[in-house]
Amino acid sequence: MTQAPRSGSGRNRDGRNPASDSGGKPARDAGDAKPARAGRGYDGPKRTGAPKSAGAGGYKGAGAPKSGGAGGYKGAGAPKGAGAAKGAPKTARSGQRGASAGSAPFGKERFGRNLGAVHRPRRPKAPPVDRLDVHNPDGVRLQKIMASAGVASRRVCEDMIRDGRVEVDGTIVTDLGVRVDASTAAIHVDGLRLQLNETMMYYAFNKPKGVVSTMEDPEGRPCISDFLKNRKGERLFHIGRLDVATEGLLLLTNDGELTNRLTHPSFEVPKTYLVQVRGPMAHGIGAQMKEGIELEDGIARVDSFRLVDSTPGHVLVEVVLHSGRNRVVRRLFDAIGHPVERLVRTQFGPIRVGDQRQGSIRVLGRQEVGHLLAAVEM
Repeated sequence: MTQAPRSGSGRNRDGRNPASDSGGKPARDAGDAKPARAGRGYDGPKRTGAPKSAGAGGYKGAGAPKSGGAGGYKGAGAPKGAGAAKGAPKTARSGQRGASAGSAPFGKERFGRNLGAVHRPRRPKAPPVDRLDVHNPDGVRLQKIMASAGVASRRVCEDMIRDGRVEVDGTIVTDLGVRVDASTAAIHVDGLRLQLNETMMYYAFNKPKGVVSTMEDPEGRPCISDFLKNRKGERLFHIGRLDVATEGLLLLTNDGELTNRLTHPSFEVPKTYLVQVRGPMAHGIGAQMKEGIELEDGIARVDSFRLVDSTPGHVLVEVVLHSGRNRVVRRLFDAIGHPVERLVRTQFGPIRVGDQRQGSIRVLGRQEVGHLLAAVEM
């Protein structure tokens, strides 16, 4: 009885190798195998020199993702594909909640600047309600008002309401059937106030040196109205003042209530300045200005003091203060023996001048307006 050949042995019944019968080459041993070619799993020799980075080297390939900065935030926040796992059954509810969780109010706004979330002081909130005091049967559905204001699509706005991210007159609303009067209701999304009055206008003006902070000047000096161009028919207020020699951010609006609150000392809206003075500056000046300096109209102090740059004979300092007294920054530095050479306001509350061209006026985005209103509890 002949024994059956073992499977996979590669020999005929008589035990011979078929390769030898056909004149072919004999099979290689395991030790004779060719080395694997350098492929994906092979590191290869290390190259000399540092690789190009996404920083100073100017690498333009698949590097860091684009961020929503001064150029305007165009995305909804979450990267594409950040949803359910592949193959998982999709449901309308899970897809909507995913979009709501990653979307920010006014996320697709084409102009203005992304200021992030609103950080308001914590206060006790009433529990979510359905249709109690805020419901107005003659009003408009809440999600429709939000979508019309540019917050997001109506479907995403509905998810925001379900998730408890929307307040009406200080009360969290979670019912999609709530109707409100847009002319009287105060609606907040993630703490961001929606300005629903289409007649209200908000601008940021980068004032050059030598311009008077008035709409008209009897002496014929350059004033704000000279830069309004086609907006001269609009009745605007300038929020606060900058003296003739001071440059930087000046807010313009026709919202009288906002103007009063931003300039009222009780709201303590911070303002940031870059100050260039003669150097060097003695150690301890910053602490002295934080503690307070006696001026002719009382003690004045800064909220923060930071040395930005120093060159031979000059020092650049950033100060933040909420006082609205006349020429207070110049008087503070005069009092410590460092008269101001150049003064620029770079920020008013949440609004920054950024890289805005000097002498230009830009419209504030809806997100910026919402932050500005929230800063004074509107």
